[in-house]
Amino acid sequence: MLERFSRLNERISNNPVNKVIVFLLRILVGGTFIFSGFVKCVDPMGSVYKFHDYIAALGLHNLAGSEVVLAFAIPVLELVLGVMILTGCLRYGSLFAAMGFMGVMLPLTYFLAKTNAVPDCGCFGEAVKLTNWQTFWKNVALTIAILYLLFHNKSVPSLYGPAIQWLVMLLTFVLGLSIAYMSYSTQPLLDFRPFKVGSKIGSPLSPISENDFVYIYEKDGVQHEFNIDSIPDEEDGWEFIDRKKMTPDLSPAQKAELASFSIYDEGADVTEEVIDTTSNQLLVLMPDFQRVNKAYAFVLNDLAKACGERDAQLCVITSALHNEIEQWRDLTSAEYPIYGGDDSEIKMLARGNPAVVYVEHGIISWKRTLSSLKSDKLLKDNVPLAHLSDDFSPMKTLWALVTPYLLLMIALLFLNRIYPVVSFIVKKIRRRNNDNTDSDNLESLENLEENEQ
Repeated sequence: MLERFSRLNERISNNPVNKVIVFLLRILVGGTFIFSGFVKCVDPMGSVYKFHDYIAALGLHNLAGSEVVLAFAIPVLELVLGVMILTGCLRYGSLFAAMGFMGVMLPLTYFLAKTNAVPDCGCFGEAVKLTNWQTFWKNVALTIAILYLLFHNKSVPSLYGPAIQWLVMLLTFVLGLSIAYMSYSTQPLLDFRPFKVGSKIGSPLSPISENDFVYIYEKDGVQHEFNIDSIPDEEDGWEFIDRKKMTPDLSPAQKAELASFSIYDEGADVTEEVIDTTSNQLLVLMPDFQRVNKAYAFVLNDLAKACGERDAQLCVITSALHNEIEQWRDLTSAEYPIYGGDDSEIKMLARGNPAVVYVEHGIISWKRTLSSLKSDKLLKDNVPLAHLSDDFSPMKTLWALVTPYLLLMIALLFLNRIYPVVSFIVKKIRRRNNDNTDSDNLESLENLEENEQ
């Protein structure tokens, strides 16, 4: 049986059509891994949010706190595997690693497809939205393709020689890590979300009524959420804490399509008042209020004062509860307004905790994380708000990272091909010299024989 399978496998490998299939599968599998890794590398914070959802849904509480590490490691791994498979480097090692990766992802995506525990798998970040079943069948197709390559990948040579394949892997690893770091510390270098720079914000979320809220009450130190039909009686010891907009029937993908961003002040929608098309705002977004470094309070107070001097308003938007907001005001002596917002909408508008968005007459001018913003330029150098983020251009930064990588990969390919070309030429020259030497020796021998006669 094994012998028969071996003979069949050899016949397939020697078939010219097989080489075409292997070449195409390398492009398909490698390209998919590259795309999947790249779109997540340019938005690692989005992966952090997604891994948080995975950990909560699967009950893997021992992994809580590792979201950032996973958000860097998995996209970079996908990018490296994709390049290695596409170029044929480590023809078996890369495929075994890819098979191990799919060994984890295949059952995971099947579980998500059956249970819908996480509505959006996030396998292609914000770039392409797939249903959980589409993701599962995509992974099935990839697994079959990888299995085929495991048996026949040797029939097509690698683009790079064995001596420098580790350099290809190293360069790709450095590229992926660099892109992820820059995107994490500033903003995504490629923005696939609806709230891009130059777009308008504040459109209403049409399928949700403005009066559709969840009400938060507290009893015996424990908080619970209630809808309008089940609000508890305060005479039973329940104390009203806050209310926030309820959007339980919308997945992140649907919210992205609706491109909604709403701002609330104690439950009332004040989006149109805050995002005023006749004025400018510096929006500071705090999606995870409890983890915001309190040292930022001094920076925000200074920024608010500088904004006031420039006929602009700084305001904070957070998904925190009313009592948490009041505690912040007491601790920081905040002189700027603090509004409420939907957690997913805040994260969709900009990445970072806190993040800063400058809005000119209702149009997004720029976005940054507060930690990367050189606020002293505004405070000391009197730089206009519109130019405060001129030192960062996402596309220029991306090209500044990708261009050297591509040039180095081309240089490696060129250098790698010099040796076989030079070796071929040297062998030709030696063969010709040997032929000439043999010819001369033969002629000398013939002359010697003639002289002896």
